Amino acid sequence: MVYEGNSLSVSMTEAGIAELVFDAQGSVNKFDQQTVKELDEATAAIASSDGIKGVLVRSAKSTFIVGADITEFTALFEMPEEEVLEWVGKTSKVFDRFEDLPMPSVCAINGFALGGGCEMTLACDLRVADTTARIGLPEVKLGLMPGFGGTVRLPRVIGSDNALEWMTTGRDRNGQKALNEGAIDAVVNAESLHQAARTMLLDAIAGKLDWQSRRQQKQAPLMLNENEAMMSFSTAAAMVAAQAGRHYPAPHKMVATVQKAAALGRDGALELENQGFVSLAKTDACQAQVGIFLADQLVKGKGKKMAKAATKSIKTHAVLGAGIMGGGIAYQGAVKGIPTVMKDIAQPALELGLGEAAKILGKGMQRGKFDGAKMAATLNNISATLDMNAIAACDLVIEAVVENPKIKAAVLKETEDTVADDAIICSNTSTISINQLAKALDKPERFCGMHFFNPVHKMPLVEIIRGEKTDDATIAAVVASTLKMGKTPIVVNDCPGFLVNRVLFPYFAGFSQLLIDGADFTAVDKVMEKVFGWPMGPAYLLDVVGMDTADHASGVMSDGIPERMQKIENDPVTLLYTNKRLGQKNGKGFYNYGKDKRGKPTKVAADEAYALFQGHVAEKRDFDTEEIIARVMIPMANEAIRCVEEGIVGSAAEADMALLYGLGFPPFRGGIFRYIETMGLANFVALADKYASLGPVYQISDGVREMASSGKSYFA
Repeated sequence: MVYEGNSLSVSMTEAGIAELVFDAQGSVNKFDQQTVKELDEATAAIASSDGIKGVLVRSAKSTFIVGADITEFTALFEMPEEEVLEWVGKTSKVFDRFEDLPMPSVCAINGFALGGGCEMTLACDLRVADTTARIGLPEVKLGLMPGFGGTVRLPRVIGSDNALEWMTTGRDRNGQKALNEGAIDAVVNAESLHQAARTMLLDAIAGKLDWQSRRQQKQAPLMLNENEAMMSFSTAAAMVAAQAGRHYPAPHKMVATVQKAAALGRDGALELENQGFVSLAKTDACQAQVGIFLADQLVKGKGKKMAKAATKSIKTHAVLGAGIMGGGIAYQGAVKGIPTVMKDIAQPALELGLGEAAKILGKGMQRGKFDGAKMAATLNNISATLDMNAIAACDLVIEAVVENPKIKAAVLKETEDTVADDAIICSNTSTISINQLAKALDKPERFCGMHFFNPVHKMPLVEIIRGEKTDDATIAAVVASTLKMGKTPIVVNDCPGFLVNRVLFPYFAGFSQLLIDGADFTAVDKVMEKVFGWPMGPAYLLDVVGMDTADHASGVMSDGIPERMQKIENDPVTLLYTNKRLGQKNGKGFYNYGKDKRGKPTKVAADEAYALFQGHVAEKRDFDTEEIIARVMIPMANEAIRCVEEGIVGSAAEADMALLYGLGFPPFRGGIFRYIETMGLANFVALADKYASLGPVYQISDGVREMASSGKSYFA
């Protein structure tokens, strides 16, 4: 044994080949600080050992290396800038020392080789992957750039254009695509990987493969003349500006760093990479995106733990109520291989539901996501029926009928009378109390909420709502089934609006009050989209939700939480609703919707909406950007805080992910709690106090005031 550590080892095999094998004690290999230290020690051991002619790098696990240990980032990035620079500089030099070993190296890549794992492969002279490999540099998704030599080596291996596309999008490649782009040297079947890597290394040792020139290329300046450099980097900068926008600094920094480093050798280029990495590590966007990753891991971990505890296996679904939402839910189960009965009382609704599923599949085929066989199999998994008895043998029934408590209660009771005693019954309600609906059932312990978001196939979140009498077995089974459907379940306790809608409607209330005070809805939308980063401003979102739905839901919220959410007098949303301006449902709301001469959708601020508001709102005036953001976001933040304080949601991290996955909260802000904490709790309290006179939704709880005064964090 040449070297043995906790995460990797080096052993001699025949023909002078040393095998450096990553085999961490956990389920996957990753570059935590201990593993980096061991890699450096192993490199020194190889360099000082006699008889080693070549190094084969591989993994003993089903995947190569998934990247750096992101759980270490939070503490690392809180260090002073010069200390972060020292850490990343020392770490990247470990990869340099491995690359500089006086013998050829070959990397055998199986499964994921991402981030630091990809950078490890690039430090080798030659690379062979199997058909399971996924190779890439996804650091941009954390608001970062590669920090272990990726921005230096990859452009010199595959060219700056390809490398910048890899790095600025963060998309990984399969083995064949990586081979086509020159990132690896061969692709083989999984069972042939080890032997293929050994053969390649023996050829390098024998001089049949010129590994020295490959190494020199990685350490030299980029081979670009002035015109090529100008074209390459201006094109990349334009692409990043169009796709990433101004809220995400990481892709911009990558382009600038590779451009500056183009004329430099490895050491100078690596110094620029280190500096760029540190500057990004200190940005709010990076802290937010790292926070999202950690929160997502927490949510997934909770979901998997609950699913593992499930005692009932869900093999078949039923969806009651077809139409667009029912069709979307039926599609989501069917596309994941779950046989689904879609039941309605009207044939046109069934046809609409089947049409929705077919439309989603058709678009997927156009994008190459599905083939004809997948489309046929999915549609065959959906059985449309008018017969209630067709659901009798289903394990999980999802009620998705009209949002009316009496109708829902009647349908739920009929369902209970039809299905088996151990079948689970769920309601896809967006606002109606699960405890209230449970009163219609003889066995409320097997009932819970299962709130999907529209469009179902695109929105990752499903809120699982626990009623007072829902038992743990029901929640576990529904969480397991949600995961099987490819969705992210977040379990919340019952309350008006549950979590997502409960925090959304105070946001709408803040918006309505702004309009009453004279704000222009197009100006508010522009600020909330372009500056704050929402995919839609509040007026546009209300048009998408539908004024009828919004008015109904605000009534439910008003009845449930009257102390803060009383309906607003002269609410512009109600004015639009009573004048049958429902939004996109009928093509007219805050905006008028139509199509241009080419058939493309149009959205134009509606003069009719302005006319309706006249006499009900103050004279139009301008509000500055900061005030617009504060007046719509403080109510949302306050209600999210109350949801955590009341135990409606288990943690701030889960609340952040719910808003990210359910509403499209801007990822570069990290979620509502990350937004509050980035601002600083004391600053948030001061800002809310500034607007407290506007009403109860602006008035903070004693809990957040105490946390601010004592310097506590929602993520501690």
